[in-house]
Amino acid sequence: MEYSIENTLNLLENKGVTLIDRRQVYVSPDVSIDRIYPGSVLYPGTRLTGSRTLIGSGAEIGTEGPAVVNSSVIGAGASIASGYVTECTLLPRAKAGANCHFRGGTLLEEEANTAHAVGLKQTIMMYGVTMGSLINFCDALISGGLSRKVHTEVGSGFIHFNFTPWGESGDKATPSLIGTATEGVFLDKPPIFLGGMSGIVGPKEIGFGAMTIAGQVVRKSVPDDTMYSGERTSFEKPFSYNTIEPSEKHIRIVRKCNTEYLAQLYALKAWYREIRMKRSMICGDEELSLVYTGALETLDECVKERLKRYKSFASQWGTDPFNDACMHAEAPAFAGVIDWKTDLPYDKWIWSLSAEEKSQLHDWLASCADMIKNNL
Repeated sequence: MEYSIENTLNLLENKGVTLIDRRQVYVSPDVSIDRIYPGSVLYPGTRLTGSRTLIGSGAEIGTEGPAVVNSSVIGAGASIASGYVTECTLLPRAKAGANCHFRGGTLLEEEANTAHAVGLKQTIMMYGVTMGSLINFCDALISGGLSRKVHTEVGSGFIHFNFTPWGESGDKATPSLIGTATEGVFLDKPPIFLGGMSGIVGPKEIGFGAMTIAGQVVRKSVPDDTMYSGERTSFEKPFSYNTIEPSEKHIRIVRKCNTEYLAQLYALKAWYREIRMKRSMICGDEELSLVYTGALETLDECVKERLKRYKSFASQWGTDPFNDACMHAEAPAFAGVIDWKTDLPYDKWIWSLSAEEKSQLHDWLASCADMIKNNL
């Protein structure tokens, strides 16, 4: 059948999608109707484009204003208040606030949410992570917290600085770990608080239970369970972009941070394939399996970006490149025995894991990360 917007909107309404005002909804020809699920709600000003786009059951798009969703996967019960979301994945019940601007490599897990005017790119917000307003984060993984109520939070007015201008064209080998994936997936680590009107100069590592004071730029990594407030000494000296070179210590730190970041991405991919995807298939939840497929696609893009950025850094400063091939090697399968408890939603299942089950999963996941750290 030849495409027409009227036919498309009729098909959507007939299958149970709610169009608040169909005169103000656009769905492009490359969007598959089969990937727009019954029970979803498209508010006035919604634009859906891209063959990858999926809108899950009960998801709401454009609750507070115009919203563009391009080549993105939006899980069941997730919502986008308004803004622009492209090449991203939001798991069930994730929430993007008004005037969001989410670009490629962005993944929000369940209950992760942002307030208004938040820009994200190559950023992974794990379960329950909350961001205030007027925030810009690129190239970071954020975890920590016990539940939706006891969660890691980024205060309003925060920036993750992901660009260093040294050299011919600068570099973006600057990913920061705020918490980790290997520990964060178990939802049993203390939350992290990054105080507002602040920033982090990547790459850095912030430990679980850490708190950084509002109104500062964090220029060093912060250990677990530490309150941090840094000071910056004033100076003035000659400077040229093309003559300043990073020290050997800085190059070692950049390599270490990028190695750890890639190891965490690899482990998180293994978790999605071996645990999340397997469980969704056991539960017979085809829609959720498609959402997890979207998450894996997003994680693959994150890996690709990090390898590209470090390769550029290594080439510019004459240091050894990574062994990229190990990032494409298949992760070891999880061989433990656990009760999948298919009657429970994902988060409640995680909280129900026995000490033995959690130990098996933890050891396997850590081994996935260690494999990368030993081979990069």
